[in-house]
Amino acid sequence: MRNKHKKKFEILENVKIEEMVAEGKCLARHNNMVIFVGGVAPGDVVDLRIIRKKKSFLEAEAVNFHAYSELRVQPFCEHFGVCGGCKWQHIGYDTQLYYKQKQVKDNLERIGKIPLPEFDPILGSEKDKYYRNKLEFTFSNNGWLTKEQIQSGEEFERNALGFHIPGRFDKILDIEHCYLQPDPSNAIRLTVREYAREHGLPFYDVMKQEGLLRNLIVRTANTGELMVILQVKYDDQEAITGILDLLAERFPEISSLQYVVNPKGNETFHDLEVVTYKGLPYIHEEMEGIRFRVGPKSFYQTNAKQAYELYRLTRELANLTGNELVYDLYTGAGTIANFVAKQCKEVIGIEYVPSAIEDAKINSQINDITNTTFYAGDMKDILSDELIARHGKPDVVITDPPRAGMHQDVVEKLLQVHPDRIVYVSCNPATQARDLELLSEKYDVARVQPVDMFPQTHHVENIVLLTAR
Repeated sequence: MRNKHKKKFEILENVKIEEMVAEGKCLARHNNMVIFVGGVAPGDVVDLRIIRKKKSFLEAEAVNFHAYSELRVQPFCEHFGVCGGCKWQHIGYDTQLYYKQKQVKDNLERIGKIPLPEFDPILGSEKDKYYRNKLEFTFSNNGWLTKEQIQSGEEFERNALGFHIPGRFDKILDIEHCYLQPDPSNAIRLTVREYAREHGLPFYDVMKQEGLLRNLIVRTANTGELMVILQVKYDDQEAITGILDLLAERFPEISSLQYVVNPKGNETFHDLEVVTYKGLPYIHEEMEGIRFRVGPKSFYQTNAKQAYELYRLTRELANLTGNELVYDLYTGAGTIANFVAKQCKEVIGIEYVPSAIEDAKINSQINDITNTTFYAGDMKDILSDELIARHGKPDVVITDPPRAGMHQDVVEKLLQVHPDRIVYVSCNPATQARDLELLSEKYDVARVQPVDMFPQTHHVENIVLLTAR
């Protein structure tokens, strides 16, 4: 008997994919209805299964290909299509850059609704593989099996060390080779995985919240320094020292070897002690001779080479002469603040996370930078009349907010203070465009410069120079 409650998915045949749009999805149309589809390329002709219906659009997945786009290239990773990373590796890098620039332009014009100058061409990344300086791998005792593995009927090793399946917090794909981080990242991960399997060490079960091994973090730096952090559920010294001693022996280039015992229900460890087992408790990144200390809890841009280009362009657009008072909003670990400090009179950095501000102060100290002052707290509260009275009205404001953009109170304060120039760095052109529309009351957009920080993904950074009217 047929189950009348079973959900039926509508199939649309021979649909042509038109273009790439926001969040890495592609757009198609059927009977005047917009359809968003993942995992396809403009020019593909496919059969679509509708998986979600909304009032103004549909979401679908491709179930059969009739023709492939000329924009397609052969994906380089064996995990493509299952792993949540590098979702754009089926299209060439030049095509990726074209659609990232288009994404920025579309957002600023559609959401910002403001006159825009000619765009500077997007600055691509010199490396489109092995560009990340940090990866976090998760242990699981119930590793994800692909459809092909399940259909084979064979038995597979379920203790996995890799990445989360998209949309599944409880499923981890075991990774053999990752193209995101340079050597010896892959070798370190595989060494730890094989040692743990051979010695019967318990991989974590996130549903039951039990098992020893939780997380492995590898951080590489452009100085050649290397940090490895092992996160465990409980303090089993025999198991911990066994893994760390093996890593120290096999990889003498590791300059910071650490571990953290985390009994909590999540993998965050900003409130926990991180134990330095061997080496120093930090590594260093470097830009133009300025060294940035990176600890286990520090934030640093994950594409260091392209981060330098992002900050160089930010400084260029700020047009600093040496006499300016600069406010650096959402300063993080003070990377931009310290990077521009030598080109201005003074920098005031503000950031919500107290530990990041401590990193910012340390980075000023170790580089003998004496014209920076940092404050920790909620941006809308710290950026006050009192702070401006104490330090003076800024000539230039650099703002690099999180994906949600700036709080409306912060935008209103900028309109009130009215600095000569605002350089707005964003990882989300949509919220940047929203803020630009608000700022257009007193500012003109003078320059737009997209920067690709994350090849093989849809993510894009964008810098906008605003000049006061």
